[in-house]
Amino acid sequence: MTFSSRSLSTHRRIISSTVLAGAMAAALSPTTAFAQDAAGSATQLEPIILRNSSAQTISEDNDTVVPERAVSALKTDTPLIETPRAVSVVTREEMEQRSVTDMIQATRYSSGVTTGGFGYDPRFDQIYIRGIETTTNGDFRDGLRQPVMTYGTFTTEIYTLDRVEVLKGPVSVMYGAASAAGIVNKISKLPLEEAHQQVELQYGTIGRKQAAFDFGGPVGEGNDLFYRVVGLARQGETNYDIQDDRYLLQPSFTWEPTGSTKFTLYGLAQNTETESSAWTFQNGGQIHRVSDPDYDYQKIRQYQLGYQLEHDFENGLTFRQNARASDLDLKARYNNRMTMFSAPADPWPTAAVTDDVRAYQIDNQLQAKVETGGVSHTILAGLDYTAVNSDFAVGYGSMLPSAGSSAPTPALTSFTGNDLRQTGLYAQEQAEFENWRFVGGLRYDWLDQTKRDKVAGTSDEKIDGALSGQVGLLYLFDNGIAPYVSYGTSFVPSTELSASGAVLNPTRGRQIEAGIKYQPEGENLSLSTAVYRLVETGKPQYASGLGPFFYENSGENTFTGFEVEGRRTFDNGISLIAAYTYTHGEITRNLDNTIIGNTPTTTPKHVASLWVNYAAPEDTAIGGLSIGGGIRATSESFTNDYNTAKNAGVTYLDASLSYDFGTKSPDLKGLSLTISATNLANREEQVCNGGYCYFGQGRTVLGSLKYQW
Repeated sequence: MTFSSRSLSTHRRIISSTVLAGAMAAALSPTTAFAQDAAGSATQLEPIILRNSSAQTISEDNDTVVPERAVSALKTDTPLIETPRAVSVVTREEMEQRSVTDMIQATRYSSGVTTGGFGYDPRFDQIYIRGIETTTNGDFRDGLRQPVMTYGTFTTEIYTLDRVEVLKGPVSVMYGAASAAGIVNKISKLPLEEAHQQVELQYGTIGRKQAAFDFGGPVGEGNDLFYRVVGLARQGETNYDIQDDRYLLQPSFTWEPTGSTKFTLYGLAQNTETESSAWTFQNGGQIHRVSDPDYDYQKIRQYQLGYQLEHDFENGLTFRQNARASDLDLKARYNNRMTMFSAPADPWPTAAVTDDVRAYQIDNQLQAKVETGGVSHTILAGLDYTAVNSDFAVGYGSMLPSAGSSAPTPALTSFTGNDLRQTGLYAQEQAEFENWRFVGGLRYDWLDQTKRDKVAGTSDEKIDGALSGQVGLLYLFDNGIAPYVSYGTSFVPSTELSASGAVLNPTRGRQIEAGIKYQPEGENLSLSTAVYRLVETGKPQYASGLGPFFYENSGENTFTGFEVEGRRTFDNGISLIAAYTYTHGEITRNLDNTIIGNTPTTTPKHVASLWVNYAAPEDTAIGGLSIGGGIRATSESFTNDYNTAKNAGVTYLDASLSYDFGTKSPDLKGLSLTISATNLANREEQVCNGGYCYFGQGRTVLGSLKYQW
């Protein structure tokens, strides 16, 4: 096995220096150790086995806000400082410091990321990267896409995750269909070798009640089978009477029969109920829901079953297989928002939606490590396959609810089927020569899409292909400075409905990026900067005047920007995370020539954030106390592509305070209390987007009591 100097520095923190020599020998093969007693006779000891477990490595990397590694960036165990692209990693330590409760909160202190483009809407994880929406085309979990076909999305509970990794720029070479801006890959909690148990109780605004647990460790007395079970139950409401109920169970098991073979089986069963309409308006200084909270609902049941297999052939070859089957069942009904504003009154004041999605995915990878002269090569070849089909239906009713849920659910009248088959073949080369790091990759995808109108009995099939590429070059100075340059392309099959019933063309993207990273070895410090030019072509947009579920291919948007992100942990208990993003967006081609040269809607030029946390040393009078505060600022943005009006800039404040009772009272070891607040100043700012206006989430306060052992 070949390690770079950075890789070795990470392993040195995991393996103590007193056993390093023996451990390196054990890493090559299980060995039996012998000792001599006083009489000189040999005594056989137990075999020593060192497991090079990526899960354990990432677990160690999660105990800091200054991570050194990423699971997702290149699909190989490559340090961040040696990766020629911009990557932001949100560790479990950071999520606990900031007491995040959803994906939007988890990512919004990362550079290049903006949130809240549609105000507060808990139905979707609204995340933009470098000015481009990635809610539907950049949602990945454990390296596999969580596909969106027409409407329903696979929602992710933050408590089930170990970390979140934001890859910026095109990554289609590794992941196939993915947003030009990048992806958000969510890493699930999977079994660890150490036994651990955790229970947590939460209560907060508005009437939020949650209980969760996380248990895991070895099964029985052996050292080859491990388990982990994560569960959660939540009831409550959020701002504007929007429901927030969820129940889930996430079990997983890992079998490691040898130090070179690892098999993990995992599952997820989740039931979520929220509101299907989050549109709001202001009247007399008060913010109101457009629709009826007693009538509206959106219910999602989702199931996932998958496995991860890894085998090291101990000759430089490693095989990995990642597979998952997913099922989503969505039912929703809501008052049509147009009823309140149309004149005469809308004849269809209520609507109902159903969406059933089934996805089957598998990713096969073969990795080879070879040496040719003074160059170290890591070659990755992959073959993946994705099959997704959905059945979408919508209907409108003529009866307006007047007393709670007295109006019936509208009958479904429009039925559409959507099938996607995607096969991808890809290869990536990583080369190390002295301080140089090179990455290059190519991928070709075969696409087969079919769209069916089940009422008219018509269908349209589109067979297409897509070629993606990436290349990057980095130089790692001995002092931890690493300048780099990269280029990549992307594509996303368009699964939205078109007015004619035809399958839309894929959305394509390309980006050139240059940056500098700084992460000196042995210090809890990282700094990354990047400048980029990102072009997205053919993204589906709502078809004018044809309703909310019909789209057409648009023109071209170009984003040029600069971003910087710094992370630092000091020996005195202070840690900080700072980020700044500058984005210049321009509509460079469009079906409507009058908006060419304008800025795309809700694209702020400036976004900045700072989070500072202080954990008091244990030997001080306030040992066990941790207090953190954050500020997020966003500049003004345009309300539509015509640039006729602007959304105001806004600044938000967040805070968190926690206390570990076991620091001063050993009998209470493992017990901690956290109180956190988001949007302390209660700034419920209005965001207008493409003709409709929404309001952001108001102040929320949450208390959490946790016990772990």
